[in-house]
Amino acid sequence: QVQLVESGGGLVQAGGSLRLSCAASGIIFSIRTMDWYRQAPGKQRELVARISGSGSTNYLDSVQGRFTVSRDNAKNTMYLQMNSLKPEDTGVYYCSFERGFRFWGQGTQVTVSS
Repeated sequence: QVQLVESGGGLVQAGGSLRLSCAASGIIFSIRTMDWYRQAPGKQRELVARISGSGSTNYLDSVQGRFTVSRDNAKNTMYLQMNSLKPEDTGVYYCSFERGFRFWGQGTQVTVSS
């Protein structure tokens, strides 16, 4: 049974930092390209960061240089280090991967106050 569990969200002031975690089970984690998406109120879900099984990364332009995605294959866990947070980073952050169709975690709320 595939399970993705996000944690680490919260309320932070602009300029602050948060570290999100995504614990995966039921998959061969080390070979999977893993994604972080976010959804702000009233907006479509968007891809924020992606990390391949080999560790290659890609970022949404607006978070490039502020966010860092990483993974620990021994722990079946992916991370998103978010620095210099802005109010526009507010939203629900989801861990996800695709295997035939897209799997999602339950999400973790990130709120950045100005």
